[in-house]
Amino acid sequence: MKVSLNWIRLMNTNYGTSNSSELTDVDKLIDKIGSQLGAVEEVIKLGERYKGILVIEVVSCVKHPNADKLSLCLVDDGGANKTVKRDDNNLIQVVCGAPNVRTGQLAVWIPPGATVPVSFDKEPFVIESRPIRNKTSHGMLASPKELALGDNHEGIMVLDSGRPGDSFAKNLQLDDVVIDIENKMFTHRPDCFGILGVARELAGISHKAFKSPDWYKENASLPIDGRKNVLKLSIKNQLPDMVPRFCAVAIKNIKVGPSPIWLQSFLIRSGVRPINNIVDITNWFMLATAQPLHAYDYDKVKTGVLGTRMSKTGETLKLLNGKTIKFDQPAVVITDGHKPISLAGVMGGADTEVDECTMNIILECANFDMNTIRRTAMAYGLFTDAATRFTKNQSPRQNLPVLVKTAHDLLELAGGRLASPLIDDIHFKAKKQTVKVSVGFVNDRLGLKLSPSEIKKLLQNVEFEVNGNHDLVVTVPFWRTDIEIPEDIVEEVGRLFGYDKLPITLPKKDLTPATKDVGTEFKTKLRNIMASAGTNEVLTYSFVPERLIETAGQDSSEAFHIRNAVSPELQYYRLGLVPSLLEKIHPNQKAGFDVFGLFEIGKFHLKGRLDQTGLPIENEVLSLVAVNPYTKGAAYYQAVAIAEYLFGRLNITDIEYLPLTDVEKTTKTTWMNSFEPSRSAVVCSGDKMLGIIGEPNLNLRTTLKLPASTSMFELDIPNLYEAQQELIYRMLNRFPSLTQDICLRLPATIKYGQADRFVWDELDKISVKDGYRYDIETLDIFERTKDASHYQITWRISLSQPNRTLTTDESNKILDELSTKAKTKLKAERI
Repeated sequence: MKVSLNWIRLMNTNYGTSNSSELTDVDKLIDKIGSQLGAVEEVIKLGERYKGILVIEVVSCVKHPNADKLSLCLVDDGGANKTVKRDDNNLIQVVCGAPNVRTGQLAVWIPPGATVPVSFDKEPFVIESRPIRNKTSHGMLASPKELALGDNHEGIMVLDSGRPGDSFAKNLQLDDVVIDIENKMFTHRPDCFGILGVARELAGISHKAFKSPDWYKENASLPIDGRKNVLKLSIKNQLPDMVPRFCAVAIKNIKVGPSPIWLQSFLIRSGVRPINNIVDITNWFMLATAQPLHAYDYDKVKTGVLGTRMSKTGETLKLLNGKTIKFDQPAVVITDGHKPISLAGVMGGADTEVDECTMNIILECANFDMNTIRRTAMAYGLFTDAATRFTKNQSPRQNLPVLVKTAHDLLELAGGRLASPLIDDIHFKAKKQTVKVSVGFVNDRLGLKLSPSEIKKLLQNVEFEVNGNHDLVVTVPFWRTDIEIPEDIVEEVGRLFGYDKLPITLPKKDLTPATKDVGTEFKTKLRNIMASAGTNEVLTYSFVPERLIETAGQDSSEAFHIRNAVSPELQYYRLGLVPSLLEKIHPNQKAGFDVFGLFEIGKFHLKGRLDQTGLPIENEVLSLVAVNPYTKGAAYYQAVAIAEYLFGRLNITDIEYLPLTDVEKTTKTTWMNSFEPSRSAVVCSGDKMLGIIGEPNLNLRTTLKLPASTSMFELDIPNLYEAQQELIYRMLNRFPSLTQDICLRLPATIKYGQADRFVWDELDKISVKDGYRYDIETLDIFERTKDASHYQITWRISLSQPNRTLTTDESNKILDELSTKAKTKLKAERI
């Protein structure tokens, strides 16, 4: 944003004219802006390009004797230039080709030795005395284009004020310095996109009190005579949420023409091209207050109605820049009650443009939702000055004073009279924002020891209202929309005091050990155990293709669908980790690995399962796939062996394996479908289900080309954590153990797991009662081919006493007791 220091002086009467040290010491000011306000991108010392250029009076203007289109002029510079040659009347001869030069005019003279301003930044063109058609011209009378004050090159610039010999730069306040401050620094400061806000901020960081102009008050009004309301005007705001405030007034019998030169010069140095007095005054106040305005030709609107609504697909609008847009993305538009006449907050329409024939206008000042304007600007590539300001969340509470002052000044510049009531369509509660903050809160966060009066002074300098002593109540000015919480006040005080003045101290280091995260610690423990079991950890994508979900027998409708997936192979959030691990088996086998185990710790989600906050539940699991073609028997037992090693390290002793075929359908979940029902089991500990263990289903084995020796498990990590028990040290027994085998003949209806659980439970009861220690090992399971109604299981049981040597009679008694209970409960016979 380009900031004119002369414009700053106009906005703050406390600066006086040009004697303020805060503004005259430019280098110091730039350092202060850089450290406390924003990065300075460029400094333009505008006065240097107008050095030596003077205001003159054309005393005589006659036709050039040797040229039809040239004039021979004598000009009076008040004797200001001491080097140029003069005639006997102390006048200077200048040859001029402009058709509008006349005797008695005040014009601008570029003397010999001065540089033409328009060439200053390119290839400087220095004027010198030289003959033109045998008549010497000492310098030139300049046009607006040559003075870099417009595009008009058809005639000289004629001034309406000044005296011969005055500095032209001082006459139009061009003895100025323009500072270009990076816009990004003001992103959260909508007020600083206007000269008024920057002036206030410069006063604040200089520890000077700022006072806004008298007209800049929230409750402003226009002195309108109801008898003169001759133009009908109404507002139909259909979008009160997106257009919280819409103000407008009609003005009749205005005269459109060029703006005064002083106004044009201020616009040009701010990077805005002058158009006419109506458009220029709206741009002036936009640059001054950061509040965009727009003027419509009343007679082109025709209906006398300004409406707001969303655009309709297929509608078109020709804009002021000549571009016609076709609405394919929704945008807020200003209408005449029917068709769009302006793209709200971005750019006006060409059909209602103010031109030299305009006599009546509608002056509009509105506020728009910043996010809506940002989307519109992005969608249609229109990054205008108005859009830039509206996307910073301008305060709707400043609309009225800006509109009132603009209308007042417009009447002075263009004549005319107010022709309608001032309409204020308002849809928000205009209440004062207050923030409570303590002095200690501010000092603790800034590392300062400011007194309450010092903090008050800093805030009051930029027009905050502050009450209280140690507990402050800060009333936020109506133009600030960025102050809401106590931390905002801390930032305000820190910036105004000066961040460069904050104490530089190293932070205190707290040596208190950080609290360990039990979940992270437990997962690290699981990784170490699985690694010690000889398996390797892998990390697979959380997103999987639909074909893998369907191959696993799972339902893709239960998976979250990624609408903006980076690849068709990554469209769904997985319903379990096992299918992703199984995909890695065949590539590893092709690479020459025939015995390996892969595990992963990760998460999966099921659609519809939400926690108390309404977010999807994260199912954390430990998954494993193992391949070993050299293991005898069912592949299922590979996974069981690794799982039991894990359970042993976690000291989970009450493990039970339930056939997957026996699990009720109501308790089954979709992630179980990747397991072969007849060759898998649910792992339980007490009343908790730890997971599922077994072999992949036939579809997975076929599609993924899995070997027959593939086994897998998926265990619930939270349940594993709750089931683990603390390891208790027990001294080795000093007395020998006694080992005996027991063989039971069981009905085929009794599953092995049920029988094995029975033996463990009964010996556990005996050990608790009599203090025995025991260990159990399954030796074999024998089933006759011809008689499938019964089968036999042999266990090897080791018994001991910690305080004495166990006798054979005691051992036999324990086994007899076990056999008796097995006959009663399992209908088993001891062999």
